[in-house]
Amino acid sequence: MDDSSDNLIEIHDLKFSRGHRPIFDGLNLTIKKGEITALMGPSGTGKTTLLRLITRQLIPEHGVIYVDGTDISTLTLTELYELRQRFGMLFQNGALLTDLTVFENVAFPLREHTKLSNRLIRHIVLTKLHAVGLRGAADLLPAELSGGMARRVALARAMVMDPDILIYDEPFVGLDPISMGVIVRLVRRMNDALGITSIIVSHDVEEVATVADRSFLISEGKVAASGSPDELRTTNSDLVQQFMHGMADGPVAFHYEAPDYAEQLLGRDSE
Repeated sequence: MDDSSDNLIEIHDLKFSRGHRPIFDGLNLTIKKGEITALMGPSGTGKTTLLRLITRQLIPEHGVIYVDGTDISTLTLTELYELRQRFGMLFQNGALLTDLTVFENVAFPLREHTKLSNRLIRHIVLTKLHAVGLRGAADLLPAELSGGMARRVALARAMVMDPDILIYDEPFVGLDPISMGVIVRLVRRMNDALGITSIIVSHDVEEVATVADRSFLISEGKVAASGSPDELRTTNSDLVQQFMHGMADGPVAFHYEAPDYAEQLLGRDSE
């Protein structure tokens, strides 16, 4: 294992498949403390699956994942739950509990995992809501929020346990330009102010470029390229150029692998 104390997460020779379809085939990747790291790549390359492997919701077939120097495959169930409390998660759709108010949504992790008094929970929740600009919305229900507001409430909930690692799964999807700008600013501000490590899974190249310190482009089970967003834009790889510039033609084919089109249309039906 790399002895560098700057690496919070290290992944070595990771292999994982779903059925007969390989998702990762010797993936190597490091995430540094205090940075915002983006995981990018074409759809279906396993970016969200990688998040589940990092939090040990899934077990790799081969390879090792270290979190803060610990091989997570060696953890007991109790130790795993303790590790997961170091993670905060902003789900792609926010995943707010529809029958709870904004306040209670943010308070939920505290009520589940701590024995803090109601007074202290109130103080923490209002502090987190204030940080995302929504202290005044504490008594609203999720149905009364705009998409951007719901995403900010979900961010407050993800931060409420003061995690060391904050994971964002497609945080910019479905947001209008103003809401997207607000989320981007919050991601950068929270990371710098709290000294946490952030991992962003996103297809939004432009927004990632404004906030990420380092990006990994994943394709065909491995890291195809890594570096700052500017470095990825100038790489000579056809795959990277296709993804970063949104080109229709390139190594990533439009059609999923299939039999010959004419033969399939004109051939006999299979018996």
